[in-house]
Amino acid sequence: MADEKTRFTDAELKEFKEIILGKLEDAKNDYDLLKSSMSGSDDHGTNDTSPTFKLMEDGSDVLSREETAQLAVRQQKFIKHLEDALIRIANKSYGICRVTGKLISKERLMIVPHATLSIEAKRQQM
Repeated sequence: MADEKTRFTDAELKEFKEIILGKLEDAKNDYDLLKSSMSGSDDHGTNDTSPTFKLMEDGSDVLSREETAQLAVRQQKFIKHLEDALIRIANKSYGICRVTGKLISKERLMIVPHATLSIEAKRQQM
């Protein structure tokens, strides 16, 4: 291939931007749900039940809150990666592998739109 593309066209970047904006909106909605579930606004009505049941539920509640907090942190990271991808789109460096400098396949970016590594570079890491 004598004429290999060095970046995606503006039309392709616009297409990726629309995909990322959709995923970003979903991710922010999910994050808001996780945050509201951590606020503890729903006590499941156990305030007047037996102390033993309340103690068991409190232990379960702590574990559930920790898991929810971990999910919220992961969601925050995902949101940051998507926002970073939008910045790369704006400066037209989106889709360029940070290891090889080559274009990441369009198929990969459709599945993982915030990817910064090509499959080739990912395999090198293993």
